[in-house]
Amino acid sequence: MKGLHHVGITVQDLDASIRFYHDVLGLEFSNEPSPWFEGPELGPAVGVPGAALRQVSLLVGGTTLELLEYKSPPSGTTAPLDSNNIGASHIAFLVDDIEAKKAELEAQGVTFFSSVNLVDEGVLAGWRWVYFADPDGYPLELVEVAYYNEEERREGIAAYLASRSERK
Repeated sequence: MKGLHHVGITVQDLDASIRFYHDVLGLEFSNEPSPWFEGPELGPAVGVPGAALRQVSLLVGGTTLELLEYKSPPSGTTAPLDSNNIGASHIAFLVDDIEAKKAELEAQGVTFFSSVNLVDEGVLAGWRWVYFADPDGYPLELVEVAYYNEEERREGIAAYLASRSERK
């Protein structure tokens, strides 16, 4: 694997999501919103029989966020999965100053689930993080990595890999 090319999420209303991800969060366009894609070959290609969809790609650093709106078939859910469910996911945006970015987004009407969480011990030491949601309720996260204990992380990974091979 060379890298992460893109992450795709399905949204209810592509135009509303563009207003949030572009206008509020500040993500830039990689391509303009597509026309509706549909046809007998699309469903098997995306694993959704009878699929008709449109998409837009937005840039997040060196990665692309793809937003997809399906016209058909209708969604089997009315909201994203809760984070504890198999198949649930979230997107974490790396920021330089989490308190400043949180305040900036709050001024634009974004509501956060909590105050900024600080981790100074354990495997995620150095992380500052906080969750919020997009217009569809999809969980999003801001992350600031204040420091990284590289030697401690390497030792922890080596210990994990060694214990895994001992269990075989």
